[in-house]
Amino acid sequence: MAESVRARVQPTQVLAGLVALAFLTLGIAGFVRTGFSDFAGHGHGMLLGFAINPLHNIVHLLFGVVGVLLAWSSVTARLYGWLLFAGYGVLVIWGLAIVGLTSTNPVSELGNPLNLNIADNWLHLGIAVLGLVVAIVPARRRIVQTEPERTPVEEPITDPVPVQQPVATDRTEPETTTEEQQHKPRGLHRLSSLRNRSAH
Repeated sequence: MAESVRARVQPTQVLAGLVALAFLTLGIAGFVRTGFSDFAGHGHGMLLGFAINPLHNIVHLLFGVVGVLLAWSSVTARLYGWLLFAGYGVLVIWGLAIVGLTSTNPVSELGNPLNLNIADNWLHLGIAVLGLVVAIVPARRRIVQTEPERTPVEEPITDPVPVQQPVATDRTEPETTTEEQQHKPRGLHRLSSLRNRSAH
């Protein structure tokens, strides 16, 4: 009998773990590139075409550490996906306002502490979509063959059949007759034999 059960490791956990490792790699590589000075400055070099600074690197490291911690179960991995979707969705809107792709910038007083550019906005949009995938990816199931439970078969209850006793036959009469014939006097035997001869 086949039974469908949830697999131990779900795709959402694998995706969350891979995204978390990618964030950790970006954060470490970013610190190698920028160092730790001028934490929210704009004068640092670029990493693969993306503008970064030490504060931006810390954001990457934080998302990496949280992802590693939440990837151990399916429920928390999906929660991590929603966090990515919401957090980087906000960063996309903020980045578009910073680079001037919107008519107004409601957060202009905050400046650009993460040193965002247009390439960062495209990357953050991709991360937000990836977070949505992590949150809603279907669960994986596996087929397990199980043996059906065997139920004991109850035997029908029947009344016991009465045992027929053998009927004893009386065989003592012939023996008695024989014994009576044997106890007849010899003279009577001879007389009966003589009568039989004369009759012939």
